[in-house]
Amino acid sequence: MNKCVLDASAILALLNDESGAGTVQELLPVAIISAVNYAEVVTRLSLLGMPESEIHEALDMLGLALISFDEGLSFQTGAMAIATKQYGHSLGDRACLALALKTGYSAVTSDKVWQELNIGVDIRLIR
Repeated sequence: MNKCVLDASAILALLNDESGAGTVQELLPVAIISAVNYAEVVTRLSLLGMPESEIHEALDMLGLALISFDEGLSFQTGAMAIATKQYGHSLGDRACLALALKTGYSAVTSDKVWQELNIGVDIRLIR
């Protein structure tokens, strides 16, 4: 199994037991996540009313390696804005893609439009 970078949509699919959750579950041992995407997951769960202690518990159980959003990733994320603009990619989307580009890992998402990108990142869909 190849290493991968999980997009927030993949983590949320797993936590909400949506279609593709099994795929994400299988990838957890080889997956990493950007601090930006981690923040997206926390944001979404908070907005759904989940208490902070439960969010911590749920995310800690996943055992994901959390990768800091450093200067290099910040620059790469910003520089991807032009290449991804027509697809409507958010800052979080680009943070995931930048980390995948930096590491050479696949980017895993539920967002089908990512497959239209041609930026040197292997895209894997969970559904």
